[in-house]
Amino acid sequence: MAAKYPRLFKKWVYVALSLLIPLLFLTIIFASQNKEGDANQAPADANAESERKQKAAEEKKVPRPEHTHPAFAQRIKEREEMVATQIQARDINDPNVLKAMRIVPRHAFVGDREQDLAYADHPLPIGFDQTISQPYIVAFMTQALGLKPDSKVLEIGTGSGYQAAVCAEIAAEVYTIEIVEGLAKSAEELLGELGYPNVFVRAGDGYFGWKEKAPYDAIIGTAAAGRVPPPLLGQLKPGGRMILPVEGRLGFQYLVLVTKDQKGNLSRRNVMPVQFVPMTGEVTKPEGKSPK
Repeated sequence: MAAKYPRLFKKWVYVALSLLIPLLFLTIIFASQNKEGDANQAPADANAESERKQKAAEEKKVPRPEHTHPAFAQRIKEREEMVATQIQARDINDPNVLKAMRIVPRHAFVGDREQDLAYADHPLPIGFDQTISQPYIVAFMTQALGLKPDSKVLEIGTGSGYQAAVCAEIAAEVYTIEIVEGLAKSAEELLGELGYPNVFVRAGDGYFGWKEKAPYDAIIGTAAAGRVPPPLLGQLKPGGRMILPVEGRLGFQYLVLVTKDQKGNLSRRNVMPVQFVPMTGEVTKPEGKSPK
């Protein structure tokens, strides 16, 4: 056929080539664009992987509380009733605080004689002339701090460790100081057994705070002082909040909420009359005698 119709054959060859050449050209362009797209996508994937690893490292650096101890699975209904009747009914509405109060097993922080009253609406003795605070007061003070998952907290007066555990359920790190060495030791052991790797306990005078770990987003005091210790004001981060009981001249105690704005200016107000055990140590000295 090619010999018989040479002109017609050449014509069809030209038509075929005119169609194939543009198609081939488009195929090369499309493949090149895909290759560029893959090259551009690689850094994004690498960045995502880097961010994932960084996040994992940060999460590993700040351990969260564990709830594997048997105490967390015990007396759950009592804690739920405590939160509903003693706390939520009194306008404590921070969901993080309510959740923490439901989780932390208060009965693990009181002695055998007080087990029947572990979830009662009042403080209980814990030895050394100290007490574990009323559940409502613990919740009120925790809510006043406005804790966030990345907050660093300083507690003055570890006591049994209950308040520290509640804060540790919300915040990233809790540094707590107890002047009674026996209580500091027992609280550290108990918090370790219960699975609170983000709580750090020190035996010492809370008046001076924990300077090496400052500044703090929140500071909480669980013993009544005659004044707000100046070192604690210095260790409070701009934008931070501090709450602690302060005893006035006539012996009346009030929870005092101290806030520091971003410029470092302080403001304070009385928020509730209370009755706490007295703070001991440096704070009992006349104001002019304490080191600044």
